[in-house]
Amino acid sequence: MARTSILILSCFFLISCGSKKVVYSSSDKRTAKKIEKKSPKKSAKELAKLDSRTRMRVYVLQYAPLAQKEMKKFGIPASITLAQGLLESQAGIGELAAKSNNHFGIKCHKSWRGPSVSHDDDAKGECFRKYKKVEQSYRDHSEFLRYRDRYSKLFKMKKTDYVSWAHGLKKAGYATDPKYAYKLISLIERYELWKYDGSKAPIKSKSAKKKQKTSTKSYVVQQGDTLYSIAQQFDVSVDALMCANKLDSTAIAVGQQLKVK
Repeated sequence: MARTSILILSCFFLISCGSKKVVYSSSDKRTAKKIEKKSPKKSAKELAKLDSRTRMRVYVLQYAPLAQKEMKKFGIPASITLAQGLLESQAGIGELAAKSNNHFGIKCHKSWRGPSVSHDDDAKGECFRKYKKVEQSYRDHSEFLRYRDRYSKLFKMKKTDYVSWAHGLKKAGYATDPKYAYKLISLIERYELWKYDGSKAPIKSKSAKKKQKTSTKSYVVQQGDTLYSIAQQFDVSVDALMCANKLDSTAIAVGQQLKVK
């Protein structure tokens, strides 16, 4: 799957201290509704011109109906589909999404007989699937999960249990990023994507990392860490970490020392 970096994830948390979800202005909403009416292909260039907060909302509004349609046909939670789309495609403006309409970072694999495009991922110049329309990417994503044995256990889970689905995807090998499941869960909860599954409220994660046993009040950022994964590790909120460390965004660097308690 296409790599998802800390810099990409940073745009998902543009919120003020003390807030637990993204709040949109009336201007954001008007922009989102205006672009939502246009086709995905035409709106891609416009998405790139938007600030990250508005872009995320536009993406969700634009593709939520499609994700729900796929959920009805294949049984994959719409929240999971949307979160993966947001993450893998960088809300529709990532290089792979832009040049091949591939919103889920699906590689060619031996069974693929359709168009392809070369893209640097875990290795240079890897083969990724190419689609004429974004809708084809969503359908291929559904079929990719539904008809591969390694994902069969996912379909025994409730469609409203996005936490189990997120961890199940990571365990089945959908992505190599060790923080992949937590990134999906973070997106689902911050953008309230669980609503598109028909849920009335988010669920509590039983699979979150247990609080690290340590007496230190600081933490040194390691390779692969994100603010969300660190927050999970120390049982604090991302907002609290940002406020405690006076961060303007969730971008962090390896070796950086953070206050966690």
